[in-house]
Amino acid sequence: MKPIKIMINGIPGKVATTIAQHFLKDNRFELIQHSLTGPEIQSSEYRLDTATIRLLTPSTREDAIDNIKASQGFFITVDFTLPMVVNENAAFYCKHALPFVMGTTGGDRDMLEKTVQSSAICAVIAPNMAKQIVGFQAMMEFAATHYPGLFEGYHLEIKESHQQTKVDTSGTAKAMVKYFNQLGIEFSENDITKIRDPKVQQQELGIPAQYLDGHGWHTYTLTSADGTVQFSFTHNVNGRDIYSYGTMDAVLFLAKKVSFRIKNFQVYLS
Repeated sequence: MKPIKIMINGIPGKVATTIAQHFLKDNRFELIQHSLTGPEIQSSEYRLDTATIRLLTPSTREDAIDNIKASQGFFITVDFTLPMVVNENAAFYCKHALPFVMGTTGGDRDMLEKTVQSSAICAVIAPNMAKQIVGFQAMMEFAATHYPGLFEGYHLEIKESHQQTKVDTSGTAKAMVKYFNQLGIEFSENDITKIRDPKVQQQELGIPAQYLDGHGWHTYTLTSADGTVQFSFTHNVNGRDIYSYGTMDAVLFLAKKVSFRIKNFQVYLS
């Protein structure tokens, strides 16, 4: 199979860099040696193992993207940048006809969806790229759809812990709120307990020291009104490798969808 070309945006951020390292070592993919990055990045290049990645800031990307498309042909974009640029980046990808995988959390998610739907491109958008966690969310969605009000009268507590540098509340935790609402519990995204203090993470939660700068721990606790019954759902991720594997699956899925659309469009034209 011919390798799928991808461009990973967000380098030299830790998540984007970790994911890029995995793609670089996988012969199913070919890493384009460019990355869209933030205006605060001073360097024009980043050394990633054997590759030298050219970093493109917002002031240089408009001029550069057409040249990249001309030289590389078809490729898929992967976004692990920052919450405040999610919508801006999505608009950029749609404008330049760049199919993309959006792993960055935050931003206006409704606007994000509308931006893609009103464009001519395909995209995979998820607040969590660990496919097992996405599967867990699908299970919760099934329960919420088929058993509405199941936990009516219960109290809910959602705690999420991430590295100190994560500025927004977990997109995964926020996505779960609507399912618990359908299950009969009054709860809002503002009620989520966000933990970013390394001392609390290590001493109270027991997160290993080597993962304080890269983890995602979530616990959803349901307690009956009289306190006699409790349900608890937990998914704890140490490190960032799991997101790489899920992102690869998302790229493979998106590449098939795009290929199908192109083939059917060509048939239609003929």
